[in-house]
Amino acid sequence: MTNKYQESTHTDGNGFVYSTVSNDPNGVRSYQLKNGLKVFLAHNDESPGIQTYIAVKTGSNRDPKDNTGLAHYLEHMMFKGTSKIGAGNWEKEKPLLDEISKLYEQHKYETDAAKKSEIYQKIDALSQDAAQYAIPNEYDKLMSYIGATGTNAHTWLDETIYKNYIPRNALAQWLKIEQERFSELTLRLFHTELESVYEEFNRAQDNDGRLVNYALMELLFPHHPNGQQTTLGRPEHLKNPSMKAIHEYFNNFYVPNNMAMILVGDLDFDQTIKAVDDTLGELKPVDFPEKEEVTEAPLDKIVTKSVKSPAMPRLQMAWRTDSFGSKEARLAEVCAQILSNNGEVGLIDINLNQKQKVLRAGAFSYAFKKYGYISLVIIPKENQGFEEAEQLLLDQIDLIKKGDFPEWMLEAIYNDMKLQRLKAWETANGLAMTLYDNFIKDRGWAQELEEMQDFQSITKEDVVDFAQNFFRDNYAVVYKEQGDNENLIRVEQPKITPVKINRTEDSVFFKEIKAMPTTDIKPKFIDYDKEISKTEIAGHEVSYVHNKYSDLAQMNLLFPFGKDNDRYLELAFTLMDYLGTDDLSAEDIKAEFYRLGITQNFHVTKDHISIMISGLEDQMPDAIKLIFHYLQNLKADESTYKEVVATILEARAYNKKDKSKVLNALTNYAKYGPKSRLTDVVTTQELNDLTAEFLVDKIKHLTHYPFEVFYYGKQFELFKNSVSNYLRVATQTPPADKVYDEPKTSGDIYFTEYDMVQTEMMKVGRADVVNPFAFGNVNVFNEYFGRGLSSIVFQELRESRSLAYSAYVSYSASQNLGDHNYVFTYIGTQPDKLNQANEAIDELLENFPLIPPQFENARNTMLKQIASGRINRQNIFFKHYNLKKLGITHDLRKDIYRQIETMSLEDLQHFFEKEVKSVKFNTALIGKKADIQKNNPSLVKQWKELSLEEIFGY
Repeated sequence: MTNKYQESTHTDGNGFVYSTVSNDPNGVRSYQLKNGLKVFLAHNDESPGIQTYIAVKTGSNRDPKDNTGLAHYLEHMMFKGTSKIGAGNWEKEKPLLDEISKLYEQHKYETDAAKKSEIYQKIDALSQDAAQYAIPNEYDKLMSYIGATGTNAHTWLDETIYKNYIPRNALAQWLKIEQERFSELTLRLFHTELESVYEEFNRAQDNDGRLVNYALMELLFPHHPNGQQTTLGRPEHLKNPSMKAIHEYFNNFYVPNNMAMILVGDLDFDQTIKAVDDTLGELKPVDFPEKEEVTEAPLDKIVTKSVKSPAMPRLQMAWRTDSFGSKEARLAEVCAQILSNNGEVGLIDINLNQKQKVLRAGAFSYAFKKYGYISLVIIPKENQGFEEAEQLLLDQIDLIKKGDFPEWMLEAIYNDMKLQRLKAWETANGLAMTLYDNFIKDRGWAQELEEMQDFQSITKEDVVDFAQNFFRDNYAVVYKEQGDNENLIRVEQPKITPVKINRTEDSVFFKEIKAMPTTDIKPKFIDYDKEISKTEIAGHEVSYVHNKYSDLAQMNLLFPFGKDNDRYLELAFTLMDYLGTDDLSAEDIKAEFYRLGITQNFHVTKDHISIMISGLEDQMPDAIKLIFHYLQNLKADESTYKEVVATILEARAYNKKDKSKVLNALTNYAKYGPKSRLTDVVTTQELNDLTAEFLVDKIKHLTHYPFEVFYYGKQFELFKNSVSNYLRVATQTPPADKVYDEPKTSGDIYFTEYDMVQTEMMKVGRADVVNPFAFGNVNVFNEYFGRGLSSIVFQELRESRSLAYSAYVSYSASQNLGDHNYVFTYIGTQPDKLNQANEAIDELLENFPLIPPQFENARNTMLKQIASGRINRQNIFFKHYNLKKLGITHDLRKDIYRQIETMSLEDLQHFFEKEVKSVKFNTALIGKKADIQKNNPSLVKQWKELSLEEIFGY
């Protein structure tokens, strides 16, 4: 096959050498600076902003064996500043940090519990002294100041990635900040952040997916760090850290010749690379240690492990594969797609899910930098044992070995891969993520672009031959049983004296950043009348937004009624997924959409139905014909409906064992009481009494009701000609909607037990009826007080007191005129910290802190985010569509911007007093009852314990 992606080198006007790849529609430029730093630049002018990633080619696989979790903890500490960022008085702070570091070394190796505790008390006392010279969260405040969003980071096996989305005019400021951030490591506020990391470890213990994944990776990689060192680390290492080891790790691996910077957005190539070179180009390279390669012997038998959690049983099996970029990894990916794909026409999709033989099953593959795996997952039906479930999956593998899959599937899979890439890479973030992933895995951009050619060269014969040789009795399987997890680690909280937070002072460095000249970005507001073209076909309003970016198109049919109008609509669409028409089976319809490269989606909300198809525009006429045929010719099947009912009832049982769903249901009960949309379910008796014919009739008559049409694409006239063949004048009127009360919240506490390490508390309070013209206050309040890394709540509960990994207060404005707003407070922490954390939030809500510099930073942040934000693509229509629910037809951001421009701290205080302080909260609380009773006896006396049936309504 001819390779059309050829790499060539060029030199820009400033003498910087870069490479490009021929026929690259993304125009990626790849540089390497003199210090070894790799830089990848690409242009995207959707908005006046730049998606940034700084990638460090190291992760948990490089953790020292006696300091697991180190890479992840270092990632946290990278937000704590340097001798300049976050430094109030570095000369006085540094000796104290040095002494704390020495104490941690003593603490790590001390075996006597009493002496260990004594050392920790010294650490705690010295930390108080050091904290008075620190300015916590200054990095986050700097990011807020320059208008950055999405500030975060993550650590994984071979990578640590730092991310921000910045306005284009903040590039110079951001580069100076990051140059300083990566130039040195300062481990301030170490012991409070360490406790937050341990809380993150606790959250992971309560995560069912992580539990299974850890077990699977241990089986697949009995020697390699992939399976032997989790990113979060071992608890004994987390509780015995070494500041010295973290410094050594930073000095070894956080070096420019082991890093890359990825910038995708509204940028000038020549100016940008010069600015990068002037800043991070000054970092000094180091010869970092070579990684010790661990080779795994081939698996030659089935290896198993059983784990338990309260969630429903499931089974996950996997075969180990070769590394990222290898032919074996590509063949494994193709096999995974044959088993389960986006079109839901894979062997597992059709033979197990579509035929409702299991509750749910699927397949996927992942290629790491070293090794990888292809995995099959199944959630069995009730009374369906693991042995039967495992055999069902193996049967699908056997079909691949026999070549028993349709000829057209490979081409459809490759077309879908190309389509998904196109969708991802037309966004700045999607392209930037692919670029950093390739850097981490040592793959050039030309190889990435060539990969689709490599996939398309794989034939059915190749797949069958691979499957016959690869899939043998050499896999790992984890049996996740339902029950108590006896391996949960419960640790008492250490005695940490709250650190005093310096909320008003700025470092000299912060002042230097503020003094840097910038050119303002002017906000750009949407004139919806100009951006959205409208016409009418057969009485239906048809809206159109032109796609300026690609050959993708999307059509939505939007019905102005939903579950509040007809409580059986959602059930009807659930059944529809398993039904065909007079001449096409459900499998035929899915296959036809997949062959066309078209995604279909049906969504039912409380007040509308959306039917969406999207994909390449040249396939839309056929897709439109197919979707209307599907809607208008659906065929009822009573036996299929009975199977759907059985599946629904089993899924309901599954929901009751899912922690996140339990908390959501309990929060809903705290918000609305026993009667709400969530609990107003179709009962078991109703499910059994209804018929498929009754439900199918609802779908077939949908197009008899009023609805509007939205189209996003380039060829509107072609679309109109296609869709006009299927639009008819509405002949039916939607039923009236059912009104659900929004009762006052009055201080009630509701508890439902769930076996977990942490406990989670969500408090919800009904506020005033929504006022869209107060949204400026809402945005600044959330930024200043309750959400984000530089908010008062985060600083107080995590930075100062180390009481929770996650805690927030959020004012949530309704999106529907006439409905109430709500205030939420959330705490996720250990039971022995719950009371203190709750009291801390209550104290802040009672005594609203007035901190002028922090308010100005929050106000400035929101103005910059609005100024650099843009509404593009399909969002133009849907923003307008949703605004109409608030009685607004213009771009509301204009009003929000003007309100924030003139807002004072007194205005925000007035908003708080009127809208927040007066709110009474109901409380939803889940956790292990015995642990909560032991640590919070007064709370137990007040709560009402609710059953799962009460909170779910079934």
